[in-house]
Amino acid sequence: MALAKGTRLGPYEILSFIGAGGMGDVYRAWDTRLERDVAIKVLAERLACEPRSLARFRTEAKSIAALSHPNILSIYDAELEHPPLFLVTELLEGVTLRQQIGRSAIPWRRAVQIGSEVADGLATAHDARIIHRDLKPENIFVTARGAIKILDFGLARFKPAFQGKPGSRATTVSEGGSLMGTVGYLAPEQARGETVTAATDIFSLGCVLYEMVSGHRAFNLASPASTLAAILNDDPRPVADYVADVPEELDRWIGHCLRKDEKARPQSARDLGLVLRDLLAEPTAHGRTGAEFESLAVLPFFTSASSPDAEYLADGITETLINQFAQLQHLRVIARSTVFRHKGKDADPIELGRELAVSAVLTGRIFQRGDVLVIAAELINVRDGLHLWGQQYKRPLTDIFAIEEDISREISERLRVRFAPREQSRLVKRYTESPKAYQLYLKGRFLWNKRAIESMRQALRYFEQAVEEDASYARAYAGLADCTSMLAIYGALDPRLGGKRARAAQEMALQIDPDLSEAYASRGFSLLLFDWKFREAESVLRHAVHLNSGDAPAHQWLGFALGLTGQLEEARGAMRIAQQLDPFSASINTTAVFPVYWAHLFEEAIEGFRAAVELHPGYWMAHYYMGLTYAHKGEFGQAILALRHAAEIGDSIWRYSGLGYVYAQAGRPQQARSVLKKLDELGRHQYVPLIYSAAVYAGLGETDQAVEWLRRAAEQRDWMIAWLHVDPIWDSIRSDPRLQGIRVDLGPKP
Repeated sequence: MALAKGTRLGPYEILSFIGAGGMGDVYRAWDTRLERDVAIKVLAERLACEPRSLARFRTEAKSIAALSHPNILSIYDAELEHPPLFLVTELLEGVTLRQQIGRSAIPWRRAVQIGSEVADGLATAHDARIIHRDLKPENIFVTARGAIKILDFGLARFKPAFQGKPGSRATTVSEGGSLMGTVGYLAPEQARGETVTAATDIFSLGCVLYEMVSGHRAFNLASPASTLAAILNDDPRPVADYVADVPEELDRWIGHCLRKDEKARPQSARDLGLVLRDLLAEPTAHGRTGAEFESLAVLPFFTSASSPDAEYLADGITETLINQFAQLQHLRVIARSTVFRHKGKDADPIELGRELAVSAVLTGRIFQRGDVLVIAAELINVRDGLHLWGQQYKRPLTDIFAIEEDISREISERLRVRFAPREQSRLVKRYTESPKAYQLYLKGRFLWNKRAIESMRQALRYFEQAVEEDASYARAYAGLADCTSMLAIYGALDPRLGGKRARAAQEMALQIDPDLSEAYASRGFSLLLFDWKFREAESVLRHAVHLNSGDAPAHQWLGFALGLTGQLEEARGAMRIAQQLDPFSASINTTAVFPVYWAHLFEEAIEGFRAAVELHPGYWMAHYYMGLTYAHKGEFGQAILALRHAAEIGDSIWRYSGLGYVYAQAGRPQQARSVLKKLDELGRHQYVPLIYSAAVYAGLGETDQAVEWLRRAAEQRDWMIAWLHVDPIWDSIRSDPRLQGIRVDLGPKP
């Protein structure tokens, strides 16, 4: 009898019926304790009293529980004593291999990839002394993401030892005399009721490979008896008789798997998996290997609903891997903000890879339970959908460094990345030996990436705790510098204090690690906006991109430095590189238009800011600068609409400055003065940069007031003074002799 929606089996609530099998029904359910979707396999009532069926059900539970591998279905829980009996497993979305074979032919490369992953799963089972004994397309599942899972260990046999030690015989015949397994996929020794070994599963896998590649079953005659006779006595036709473009070596290895003598077959599923992967990497007609890759997207790692506190770990590990691979000269890596647009979306990674124009994607899932961390990662070839690598790690949280290093090594090997000098060591470089400091750092970066004032304040506290935990943690000092700088940029911190703290943190980071590119990028940022030393900033930022050519923000700030020294074409070139590295970054797509805006090319600037707004409608700064550009064109209605929207969605007081300026330019002095009043009121309770009021006075044409507020802003080292000689807002007062005392250091060209 089918279970109704809402039925409770212990802590599990039935959501919907998935399907029926020989042993019972399978349901989608909700785990109310861990708050996650699961699958529940309920043993049919009629079988609960049959000793043989009950034994098979319990065997399946124990077999899966004994194994942990990304290519084997994971079990979470079981009720094996009191009816209804059930197993709780991970919920899989997709189709069985049988269904996929029925839909369309499987290209030989994809078939070999599936076979290699099944071999990997079998190797883990065999290491645990478990033989599946019923491997067939119905018991192999292809998830919606293309991952492979081995199902149904109900006929599995635990063996005390392998290779036929005396007394280790595992029968393949039931008490009633019937064969245990599926005719057509049984090995000869199973058909004869003899001992099963690892080679038995390899024969069955050979049958599956044969069927996937050729489109025909290896042994499929008119009756079960004649099929068994063929298994015992006949060899199937070569795969090449059915498919013309199959490599001879693949045909031979399938034949090896189907040898009658079990000793003539591959004796290790792990070795078979390696052989199959080597076939995928055979040289092509052009002399290149099929496993060479030039670009990678590390997609945001998923977290379980039951591990909400692990989100910072998932994001942090994703960002760490991106940063590590971005340092490799021969590998193009998609930047963080671009891939994080897809965070939380259950999209097809192959389709995302094609959208991002990369040749491979890395996906992963993270589950944290107390101090135990489970990470499953998979590398997928975007070109043909093949799985290049997959692994699951279940280790203490303190082993997070080793897990990241293992993933980095495996990915670089699978992609066959060519290393430049020193890149190998950078790939697995540890910036701290303290897991606690690293977790604090990840929490800081997680909050920093939200780019909101309050989250950056919280991030600052985590970075401070990280350096308290490990005073030699260079990256944590770089995080401190970034936070203090950005808080000053947003007007939430006095720039004199922010610049001083940022410089101290940058110096500590570079003393500890003179090759830390992000510290150089942060230093160039400060030189540019707090010290107004544009040429020196340009030199430092060029060094940052030399150390890490994949650092999009470093290219972005280099574009700023070039633009502020009048090198507008070079600035646009640097910004284009930043956009190529991070094509969906709100900040980069907005600031990439600045060189055009500074050059007073307002028509082109409008198009650029409008494109940024369309891409990121929630990013207030894109609306802000689009509004200012409309104002410089004299289109005040459009300008006010854009700036009002920026004021509504922004979190920086800065956003009011432009609105007051445009009200004044549009002939609305009363509204402009209301903005001045608002800035004055806010300034009584918090730091408000004086340059914001100076902009409104400039719009009103009150030059004396504007110049006085600019002079005072310069004394406060307000970062926007750096734009005094380029921003069109100051066109009307820039030539005032009273401003000549405010100097920026252009210096000699580096």
